[in-house]
Amino acid sequence: MEFIGAMPTVDLTYSDVFLVPRHSAIRSRLDVALAPGDGTAATLPLVASNMNSVTGPRLAAVLARRGGLAVLPQDLAMADMERAVRWVKAQPVAFDAPLVLAPSATAAEALRLIPRAEGQSVVVADAAASGIAARDVRGVLSATRLAAVPADARLGDLVRGSAPVVDASELGDPRAAFDLVAAALDGQDAEAVCVVEGGILVGTLSRRSALRRSIYAPALDADGRLVVAAAVGINGDVAAKVRALAAAGADVLVVDTAHGHQEGMLRALRTVSDLSLGLPIVAGNIVTADGVTDLVSAGATILKVGVGPGAMCTTRMMTAVGRPQFSAVLETAQAARELGAHVWADGGVRYPRDVALALAAGASSVMIGSWFAGTAESPGELRADADGRQYKESWGMASTKAVQGRFGALDAFERARKELFAEGISSSKIYLDPQRPSVEDLIDMITSGLRSSFTYAGAGTLQEFHIRAHVGLQSAAGYEEGKALPVSW
Repeated sequence: MEFIGAMPTVDLTYSDVFLVPRHSAIRSRLDVALAPGDGTAATLPLVASNMNSVTGPRLAAVLARRGGLAVLPQDLAMADMERAVRWVKAQPVAFDAPLVLAPSATAAEALRLIPRAEGQSVVVADAAASGIAARDVRGVLSATRLAAVPADARLGDLVRGSAPVVDASELGDPRAAFDLVAAALDGQDAEAVCVVEGGILVGTLSRRSALRRSIYAPALDADGRLVVAAAVGINGDVAAKVRALAAAGADVLVVDTAHGHQEGMLRALRTVSDLSLGLPIVAGNIVTADGVTDLVSAGATILKVGVGPGAMCTTRMMTAVGRPQFSAVLETAQAARELGAHVWADGGVRYPRDVALALAAGASSVMIGSWFAGTAESPGELRADADGRQYKESWGMASTKAVQGRFGALDAFERARKELFAEGISSSKIYLDPQRPSVEDLIDMITSGLRSSFTYAGAGTLQEFHIRAHVGLQSAAGYEEGKALPVSW
């Protein structure tokens, strides 16, 4: 990456900078490869943050199916964490996991699981102890249909005709799969087909999902299963935790604490590294080159960079500690590159441009938190406000709510002491974008912007983008000039 003119003498945020177009020989945005090349199996430079309100098994599977990586949070009980890893590993790769509800369930119950938006569906089927036979599937109901009926309407009463079905063996070539799904849905009320294998329901596929198969490459392990990362803290029996996660199938280990450049982190990293599990080890959070040097020496292969830029974080206002994110990524990425390590830019992205700038600064991937919290796949049920707008609750990982969950087993006195030093927002409504209610919709938007950024820079790969990105400084007025006007002037 090069700056226009002299190297800035102040630290910069993403809003302070912009990318300048260069001569390009890239013919199409689809010719661009976005793989991070950081030792993980990801094919997209997007990582879902290890926050309780962001990453759960469902989001992890969907993100990996499109090439990204999600980090399960360390606040999960170890048994739940192992169960979540195994669940992700068991999910289908070529089609979507079915969301199945009983005929007795109501429209209101369904709309707590899927947003009121096109492309969202539930399968209505009779319960089964092990595997739902295709003959037990009553039908497929779209979210738009469910939103148009009384809240107490039972799903079994809403089904019309038989469910559209395709066999998994017919879904080889992505273009042929799209044509097959389109033909099966022609004239149907449903927006997705049921995918069956050996007479058993194994998934669903919509026109949009079939189309995405032609664009994205899933992130897979050596056995062809979806990849998933898992986080641990720096306290307790770290060795036992990471052994259990590796045995369950975790593909990446994240050793995580708010202040990563400390002795506790270095001890934990040495412990994990000495186990020689053969997995990428991510550690953070840090914001300096010195932090990179120390953590890499202790065994980290990827550094998580960012203190205070997240939407749910109050660290900078509470403590004055942190660093503008663009400069933090720029410095740490350079130091990591010299040591053969990599950087994940953690937090502070609000627009696709910010993701592009983080990668231009040298990050191999960008961690996203609150942006993904407001999606259909994030943990928790959908709620609606008085105006009917759907949202999910989100909170910071150092907030009182998170501390109460993390230390709930302590006695009242010790728990109260922990809560005394809590930081961050305990409850925030993250509204779903009606046009982009799914994490997949956000992936579409972000990667579309990234592919265009690469072509403007004349870069066909992320590694070329690191070199060819040309960055300039801008005033606040320059930043505002780049925004679209919501109404005419």
